[in-house]
Amino acid sequence: MKDVNQYTLTEAVKESFRTEDGSRLKFLLETFIDHLHDYTRETGLTHEEWIGVLNFLYDCGKISTPERHEFILLSDVLGFSALVDMINTRGGATEGSNLGPFYLDDAPAMELGADLSGGRSGAMVLVHGIVRDTLGNPLPGAMVDTWQADGSGTYPIQEQEQGQDKYDLRAKFTTDANGRYYYTTVLPKPYTVPYDGPVGRLLRAGNRHSWRAAHLHYIIRAPGMRAITTEVFFENTEYIDNDAVFGVRKSLIAKVEPVKKTDALDYQLSAKPDAKFRFDFVLAPEG
Repeated sequence: MKDVNQYTLTEAVKESFRTEDGSRLKFLLETFIDHLHDYTRETGLTHEEWIGVLNFLYDCGKISTPERHEFILLSDVLGFSALVDMINTRGGATEGSNLGPFYLDDAPAMELGADLSGGRSGAMVLVHGIVRDTLGNPLPGAMVDTWQADGSGTYPIQEQEQGQDKYDLRAKFTTDANGRYYYTTVLPKPYTVPYDGPVGRLLRAGNRHSWRAAHLHYIIRAPGMRAITTEVFFENTEYIDNDAVFGVRKSLIAKVEPVKKTDALDYQLSAKPDAKFRFDFVLAPEG
């Protein structure tokens, strides 16, 4: 057995893995080991701090469910999610933003013009736009997968014990022949990220607020195009300058305007909106 010490241990650990030379796995794994060991040496990590980190990660796993992913929340508040989004945004495409901990991949498909509000209180808003490629061409048949909080800042998935349907305020729409999507919903309010678990403890320990700027979540997909996960925010709203998970980008801020009696909305809608905003999504080609 090798007689390793704190300076030779890092290479010994990397050599213990028989990963393929030149592979992405080898690069990711060895770089992670380098940084982890460097951090441990640089900080002089104690046994108490080491076990504290492991217990914190254990608690993140323990509180996680298929409907609440605490590790995604941890990634969000550390800016890890935002950084991955930023470095993976393709030139010309809509900027990426946080997936968040409450995504469900089996939201119901709905017809264009449907109303997602379900009679909830709050301002009724028409959300509409066009999905395009980076050359400006509309993308008919694109999927617009959306989910959101309600007019009080709560996701229905958080209130299932109070009788809420976890699929409320979620839908998948398919763009029409002109690449358009349109529907009505309740305008969401700011909310705090889940504060009752280990990530909440971390925020309190760091004297950080937990508020998110009001937003709508989206995943946009189209054949032959690179899918995007992003959010749309609203001009002149609270926390737009200090969102708790660093999700806001200038290009993702929309202007909400009142609907006037003289407005020709040009859509068949299930509900009458009080306000409206337009946001066009742009997808880059795969590859």
